[in-house]
Parts: sequence; C-alpha cells; structure tokens
Amino acid sequence: MNHFLDIHTTDPTDLRQMIEDARAMKTARAGRPRGAADDTRPLEGHVVALIFEKPSTRTRVSFDVGVRQMGGETLVLSGSDMQLGHGETIADTARVMSRFVDLIMIRTFDPSVLTEMAEAADVPVINGLTDASHPCQIMADVMTFEEHRGPIAGKKVVWTGDGNNVCSSFLHAAGQFGFDLTFTGPQVLDPAAADVAYAREKGSEILIERDPYKAVEGADLIVADTWVSMHDAQSARERRHNLLRPYQVDKRLMEAAGSDALFMHCLPAHRGEEVTSEVMDGPQSVIFDEAENRLHAQKAILRWCLGV
Repeated sequence: MNHFLDIHTTDPTDLRQMIEDARAMKTARAGRPRGAADDTRPLEGHVVALIFEKPSTRTRVSFDVGVRQMGGETLVLSGSDMQLGHGETIADTARVMSRFVDLIMIRTFDPSVLTEMAEAADVPVINGLTDASHPCQIMADVMTFEEHRGPIAGKKVVWTGDGNNVCSSFLHAAGQFGFDLTFTGPQVLDPAAADVAYAREKGSEILIERDPYKAVEGADLIVADTWVSMHDAQSARERRHNLLRPYQVDKRLMEAAGSDALFMHCLPAHRGEEVTSEVMDGPQSVIFDEAENRLHAQKAILRWCLGV
C-alpha cells in the first residue's frame, strides 16, 4: 500500500515521478475553467476523507478541489467531528474509516497520530501536515522551483528563521532530490539533528550559518516561514520576534543573494515580520505559483497512493 507519510520514507524515483505527473496535469489544464473536471477522471468512484485536527486554508481547498477535478468525492471532517483518540482509539477509527473511504488525508499535531492511522488503515494515508513535517508542501515547492529554474539537484536552498516542521521536510527533500541547504537562524531554533544527519548521509551539503547575509551568498532559493504559531501565547510570540528579527527576509537580504535567487513562503505570511511586503510582491517571489502548485502536486500524490 502506498502511504505518503514523509519525503524521506518515499522512494526518490516515486517522488520524481510525482513531480513529473504534477507538471503534466497542470499543463493539461492550462486555460480551462478552474471548476472543470480533468479530461481523464482517475478518481471517479473514489471517496477521499480529509481530516483536519489543525485549521487549514490551502491544504483543505487544494485537496478538496484536486479530488473533485479528478472525478472523486470528498468527506471533510474536523477534529471536533471525530474526537480522534478520545474514547475510541486512533487505530479503531482508522479501521472503521477504511470500510467507508478509499483514502485518508490527515492534518494533525502529533506525528504518532499519523503513524498509528497508517499502521491500522486498510487504505492509503497522506500526511497533510504534522508538528514534525509537511511533505506535500515541499513537493509543491520543488515543482515550483523547477518550473522557474530547471532541475533543483545541485542547487543551494537557504532556510531562514525557525527550523520547524517545514524546514524538516526541506531537509528530507535535500537528501532525496540532491540539493544543498543552509540554515540561518538562532541556535535555539536549529532544525532537528536527525533531519540534518539524514540529508548529510544522503550526500547533501547542510550548513548552519548564523549570519544571514553570509548564508544567502550564492543562494538559488530563499525560504521563510511564520515565526509564531496560532497556538503560541503572547509571551512566546514576543520572545520569538526578538530572536528572529535579524532573520527577516527584506530587500537588502535578497540583494545579498543576487537577482537570480527565488523567494518562497508556504503561507500564510505575516507581512512585515518574517518577510516584507516588498519581497513578497517583488519580482523574485514565486509564492502564489507555489500555493497553486499544492493543487497539482497533491493530485499526483493522490494518484500515486491509489495507483490510478
């Protein structure tokens, strides 16, 4: 069974095929109404459960639209609808859901919820995000980079700010797609040591550079993410702002990287915090292509999981 749980647990040949399939499906839809079905309807007759323990805009809309474009149907459930792990075990929920639907996408907090769901389910499970990783986002990011700059292998990606779950998936992707990554941020927010070690073992050059201006020298891509979570208390927000302020992506930092460097952000962004509006709306930003490509990348993931 093809679960899509993390980039580093998926065969690199399969990852590459998903990127190519996503590109082909996007090209095939060029100029068509957004609500129109694909010429082929590979998910016709399939029902996909979309479970959200965490709030979502892009993940919810892109998966829902993607399934519909491919002829399938969605069942959207929130954590409060299901009370995952409260009263009924996650494993039992997975077994029951498997009797009704053809695939489960879950966006949750604890990665153990995802793991238990996948171990017990009789249908494929997709990681829509956990506190540990966000693989669907990085598949869209790789696709977006290659649309604008060609193969990502051998390129230099710079992650600035917090070594969070999205950064972890970028490190996994560095190992699987063969690019290098430099992290620049405060030491207390360094990425997980295991993720750094994984990418290095796969042959990628992974550097930690505290000076953001040194970090971005020769960068092909600069990536930022929000400094605070919606669940953080006000005191935590203030501490993080103080720690991360030197790592804001502004015009001066982009100029240090050079005019060919792209800028990405998985959104939502706090304009004026981790990145300025001047950069977000500037010529090097590809954030809205990146957001759109969640749709196409996830359609390819769905097809790979279902073998259709």
